[in-house]
Amino acid sequence: MNTLEKIIATKKLEVEETKKLYPTKLLEQSLYFNTSTVSLNKYLLRKDKSGIIAEIKKQSPSKGIINKYLNVEKTSIGYMQAGASAISVLTDKTFFGGCNEDLRIARKFNFCPILRKEFIIDEYQIIEAKSIGADAILLIAACLTKTEINSFTNLAAGLGLEVLLEIHDETEIEKTSSKTNIIGINNRNLKTLKIDLNTSFNLADKLPKEKTKVAESGIETIENILKLKKIGYSGFLIGSHFMKHPEPSLACKEFITSLQNETIKKNLSYAN
Repeated sequence: MNTLEKIIATKKLEVEETKKLYPTKLLEQSLYFNTSTVSLNKYLLRKDKSGIIAEIKKQSPSKGIINKYLNVEKTSIGYMQAGASAISVLTDKTFFGGCNEDLRIARKFNFCPILRKEFIIDEYQIIEAKSIGADAILLIAACLTKTEINSFTNLAAGLGLEVLLEIHDETEIEKTSSKTNIIGINNRNLKTLKIDLNTSFNLADKLPKEKTKVAESGIETIENILKLKKIGYSGFLIGSHFMKHPEPSLACKEFITSLQNETIKKNLSYAN
């Protein structure tokens, strides 16, 4: 059983248990359930933003513990102040050390879009995402059928949530729903956990042109971002690169400042 299969098997058990503790009717009474959401897609396309989706990730199956004493409140506020277009929060506890409360905290202190990064395999988790304050959810093509993706995307849209559909290879492109505006290319193979940044470059021109494109995993340099922008990417999900720093929000600020400075330089050189 590979890592993805282990995660999904565990997630199915967790979801069934959570359903018993927190029925849907209880989730619908949440403060956030009837509040408006913030568009991740619009923020990624804004010219005054960086396109960076800064992630809160305490640990991972591939790296183990990354930032054990992470302060979610301080980090999420710092990410937003640094100029991140959005915040991604991992809510999986068993494999990533996250929880729903991490997202609630990020929501309480920030007005930018918040992506719930989770292994969604049940409609319940989408309703749950809305109840804890998410603006968008991640759907992973590798663990869902096209029918499930369509159904989950429709449910999310009905709740005002946007979907970031994550794919890893060309065979998964056909699973894209017509209502999916954002497609993420994960440079990490979820079965082997190996990262290859070329995945984003190889798949770029095979994606529907009208979709907003996001590159995920393995982005560590300004040069990576500039090259990806050149071939049509508008979003860049960065987690471990910031998380391994004692102060992730400071690492994010320095990265975005450097990106802005480099972009200005390139624009000036083109003008001349």
